Amino acid sequence: MTAAPPAGRYGQGAAQTVGAATVATGNIREIVNALGTVTPLATVTVQTQIDGQLLSVGFTEGQMVKKGDFLAQIDQRPYEILKAQYEGQLAHDQGLLAQAQLDLTRYQTLAQQNSIARQQAEDQVFIVQQYEGTVKEDQAQVDTQTLNIQYCHIVSPVTGRVGLRLVDPGNYVQVSSSIGIAVVTQLQPITVIFSIPEDDLPEIMPKFYAGTPLSVTAYDRANLHELATGQVAAVDNQIDTTTGTVKVRAQFDNTDNALFPSQFVNARLLVATLENVVTVPTSAIQLGSPGAYVYVINSDSTVSVRQIVTGPVDGKLTAVTSGLSAGERVVVDGTDRLRDGLHVVVAAENGQSGGTKGTGTKGGGAKGTGAKGAGQGQHSGPSGTNPSAGNQ
Repeated sequence: MTAAPPAGRYGQGAAQTVGAATVATGNIREIVNALGTVTPLATVTVQTQIDGQLLSVGFTEGQMVKKGDFLAQIDQRPYEILKAQYEGQLAHDQGLLAQAQLDLTRYQTLAQQNSIARQQAEDQVFIVQQYEGTVKEDQAQVDTQTLNIQYCHIVSPVTGRVGLRLVDPGNYVQVSSSIGIAVVTQLQPITVIFSIPEDDLPEIMPKFYAGTPLSVTAYDRANLHELATGQVAAVDNQIDTTTGTVKVRAQFDNTDNALFPSQFVNARLLVATLENVVTVPTSAIQLGSPGAYVYVINSDSTVSVRQIVTGPVDGKLTAVTSGLSAGERVVVDGTDRLRDGLHVVVAAENGQSGGTKGTGTKGGGAKGTGAKGAGQGQHSGPSGTNPSAGNQ
């Protein structure tokens, strides 16, 4: 695909200085990029289950606690008094029950001897049942106060970090209050929820259903620093029709507490790794009306426009599915001054090796320059001029 360039500012006699790189083969990671939010598996507002005065708290703000650790103590003395009262009532009614049972035995013996009316013995059976019911009611009252006393001793329902104290000791807390005593948030493990385009589901879901671990890496807000690495734990059961995306939950061990609840992160979902594919520096790829193309340096130090079909992008490298072969040289710097057939002088050449790790650009539902499937336009070829006004 060569054409004689027109005379002008950069004529045939003006050799241009460019930077070049050698096309190689290597591994390219296919990555889906998404914006996510760190979401704890459990966020519990610790509230009282009993009314009373808050006597003390057993935690410091920001403290890590385990499930069952003491958090707060409510005055239990009123409930201890009620328990003692119901225990007395229980003992009284148990005595009445024992007396009624003894009378029943006596009446049944006398009835067999025809010494008393049979009705009196039969009535005594129901009196015994009434006392048995009263005793059960008394026992329930005692058990209720025992439970209330336990409620006065508040413990952590989950393992996690305690937030700021919401109520100070000395206040009267009530069950009806909407304000809790503190909030405990589970941090280990923790999850990140993010949305991926529905177009990526056919490639992701078969692996997920087969139990293949799908790695997810979380980066900071600036998408520069890696925070943690986890795996996909769950995929939502429906697509959001307003955005065309589906929510995914990834779980992270978070042993170093690098992920903080409600933190904004950039999630990178590794879908697959393409092995031994032709790779080219992303900076070499241009985009014009014919699609994606590169400037190939020929053996006579001239450049030719070569249309290519690109695959996934992995950092500084892009997979090329057709149009290039390993060992060819392409221009990576100075493309804005080039045209087909122009002589060039290579100032610097970076011999790239395939499989350089980086940030994938597949995500958000848009497939642009160098992304998976880009550059697959109709082959129309440049006509002696730069085929594109836009450079990548």
